[in-house]
Order: sequence, then C-alpha cells, then structure tokens
Amino acid sequence: MPGYPDAGAPMNGYADPNAAPPMGGGYPEPSPPSLTDAVRAFTTGSMAAEDFQAIFATSRVYCPRGENPGFLALHDTQQPVIPMFSSLKELRRYAGKESKYFVITGAEVLDLLPTGYGFVLDIDGQHRMVFDAKAVEQMVDFTMRRMYG
Repeated sequence: MPGYPDAGAPMNGYADPNAAPPMGGGYPEPSPPSLTDAVRAFTTGSMAAEDFQAIFATSRVYCPRGENPGFLALHDTQQPVIPMFSSLKELRRYAGKESKYFVITGAEVLDLLPTGYGFVLDIDGQHRMVFDAKAVEQMVDFTMRRMYG
C-alpha cells in the first residue's frame, strides 16, 4: 500500500515496537550488597552464612596497621583476634581519623591470617562480628570448596 512503510523499514525515527528489547532488559544489573550491609544482614539473621562468606571474600576489608607490615592483633581476648572493618568509617570510629590502615579483600584476609588467630569485624559497630580461629578455618574450607570443588 502506498504511504505505508514495509514491515522491515524504520518508522520515521521511532523504534520498532515489535523489536526485541536490548540485552540486559535495559536495566542496570543490581550491585551486590556492601560488606557493611552484609554484616548487618548476617547478624540480624536475614542472610545465610554462605551468602555472607561469598560477599566477604570479594569485599574490601580495612585493617589498622602499625609501623611494621602485617596485621595488628588484640591479645587481651580469649584467643588473639585481628580487628578489621567493613568500611573506612567503621575503622575511623575505632582507631581515629588519622590512623594508618591498609585495604585487602576478604579472600586475602583468609589467605594471610596467621594460624590460630580469629578476627573481629567492626569492633565498635552496632553489628560487631567475632570469628574465632575455628570459624576462620571453616571459612577457609568453605572458600576452597567453592573455588576448587
């Protein structure tokens, strides 16, 4: 019919209403929860341990540091623990604005933590988490099973 475009032709600059949507549906991928959000969710029971560990492994962890390289440990506990923080804000709350720190991933924490040490995440935070040495071993085992089957 004259005056009507054929079915395959563009319609005066408008998108074809029958065309498939762009890849991804046109919506951005949801970002994973931050470590701070994961700590809150896990400590309130709304996140499973496996989900928390997966987020922890890929998240940035803020660690106070001294003059020498390595973790600073607290020895006035039943077992020695390393203070770590889910955000720079949490670290500053504990150690002060001018404190020195380094940043590593949770997976690196599990790889580098000395045997027999646990860690405490967000020690002064509302949702403090303590992982004793046995819990750290379990996290390492879980991570290894996930990576290597």
